[in-house]
Amino acid sequence: MNETILNRADANGAPSLLESITSIAVGSKNPVKIAAVRAILGPLAPHARIEGIAVASTVADQPFGDEETIRGALARAAAARDAGGAELGVGLEGGVVEESDGSMRTCAWAAIIDAAGRSAVGGSLSMPLPRQVAAMVREGLELGHAMDRLIGAHNTKHGSGAVGILTSGLVDRQRAYEMLVSYAVAPFVTSEIYDAP
Repeated sequence: MNETILNRADANGAPSLLESITSIAVGSKNPVKIAAVRAILGPLAPHARIEGIAVASTVADQPFGDEETIRGALARAAAARDAGGAELGVGLEGGVVEESDGSMRTCAWAAIIDAAGRSAVGGSLSMPLPRQVAAMVREGLELGHAMDRLIGAHNTKHGSGAVGILTSGLVDRQRAYEMLVSYAVAPFVTSEIYDAP
């Protein structure tokens, strides 16, 4: 996908808005989130140093609902950009959503903010959660800790995550986050379409 975007930009003679960027800050020290950003933005911003910075999301440790989760992603992107003095900030935030039928699903959102304050958001990673996991989250556990307890592991959110465990490895957390970053970066790589009247 990145090759297609780069080739298209070259064919038009108009460089991507990201090609001249030299610094990208990711609002987390989680290696999975940093790797996802590097996988997608690295080829688009080949001269950029991409680093993770621990910042607050300003929302609950376990966000509920898409709106709160998006707020967390935006807060992480802005805080990382500011803290790192970066040209681009990226925030990734995972949450859960209560459904009207009593079930619970996951959600995840990526936000990108540039130095001028232009922002874009992409998501959502939507997958149903097992009843026992939903019950643990309702009792106050973060989803990652609930998954740890479910399978008797430690720190799964820095690895395959809930998505990797529940899909039996069909999709891992990094690949899922790469898609969210791809959605969020759309207005930056096809700005001529988004900026058209």
